[in-house]
Amino acid sequence: MHALVVFFDAEADEAVRSLWRRIGARSGLPPHLTYAAAGTIGPKVRAELREDLSRLWLPDVWLHTLSATGNTLQLGAVVDAELLAVHSAVHDVLAGRVKHPDAEHLPGNWVPHCTLVDGEDADVKAAFAELHPITPIRAKTREMAIVDTQTGSIDPLRNASTAPR
Repeated sequence: MHALVVFFDAEADEAVRSLWRRIGARSGLPPHLTYAAAGTIGPKVRAELREDLSRLWLPDVWLHTLSATGNTLQLGAVVDAELLAVHSAVHDVLAGRVKHPDAEHLPGNWVPHCTLVDGEDADVKAAFAELHPITPIRAKTREMAIVDTQTGSIDPLRNASTAPR
C-alpha cells in the first residue's frame, strides 16, 4: 500500500517521539499525518501531485486531541479550512487515478491524526492514561511524501520550505 503523508518539523517530530518513548511505542516511520492511501500511487500520479503541490501552501496542524479508536491511540489534528482544502486538492489529483483507494482517507471520512500506538485494548488504555491530559503540539509540515507501507521506502514529493509562510 502507498500512503501520501506529511512529516513534521524537528520540534514537532521530537515532541511526538517523546510521547512514543513515554508509552514504549515504536514506529517504522517518523511521526506523520496521512492525507491519502491506496494500493498503488504510480509514477504518473506522483508527477501530477508534485506539480499541483508546488502551487499549494502546506498548512501547519495542531495535534490537539488524544483519542482511542479501536486498537489505536492517536493525536487528532484540529480541522480547519486550510487543511481540508489541501486534502481536497490532493484527492482531486488522485480521483480515478489510483488503485484501491483507502476509504478511511477520502474526503468526508478523513479524521486527520498522528498515530501514537497500535496494540491491544489494554495497551491502548494504559497509554491513554499515561498521556492524558495532552499538551497540544504545533506541527509544521517539513515534507510531503509517498510512503510504501510494506517496504518503508519514502519518495519525497514536496519540501515544505518552499511554501509561503
